[in-house]
Amino acid sequence: MTQGAASRSGALPGELLMWVLIVSELLVFGAGLAAFLGVRITDPAGFAEAQDHLHRTAAALNTIVLVTSGYLAARALERREAGRRGAARWHLVVAMALGVVFVVIKGWEYADAAAQGIDFETHSFFLFYYMLTGFHAAHVLAGIVVLGLVAIWDDARHIETGAAFWHMVDLVWVLLFPVIYLLA
Repeated sequence: MTQGAASRSGALPGELLMWVLIVSELLVFGAGLAAFLGVRITDPAGFAEAQDHLHRTAAALNTIVLVTSGYLAARALERREAGRRGAARWHLVVAMALGVVFVVIKGWEYADAAAQGIDFETHSFFLFYYMLTGFHAAHVLAGIVVLGLVAIWDDARHIETGAAFWHMVDLVWVLLFPVIYLLA
């Protein structure tokens, strides 16, 4: 079933078990963000001061990187449905490469924070920062693997399922970025 057919029939795109995973992961990230915001209320000045140690430009660049990657994953499905397997794989490979770029930038952020002596115990802000962004980075790495697998088994349904996971990773970052890096 193609993406268009799935949306016209009202069925979820991809596989049901992937949607169970996606919803459960969104609930976990949502709980983490709620806890972050709840603790932030108790120390807004301390959170603001801690936040000033982050690299907002790098995080904004990572947002562009992930959104672009998600766009390419969606285009891969379109290419595969049009019978253009090579183009679909190319889009998936570039989406994966952008995932690697995201991880490299995030690693640079972590290394810089470590060089400043910032760790989990520096302030509760950083405990949440490392937990939420680290858990997200683990999902980016998992997503790179998923995209690699669907590039190999490039059936449209597999690409649709892998792209759904990748879009969840995008969505989580689009929520994490403003809350962690920009919320004043």
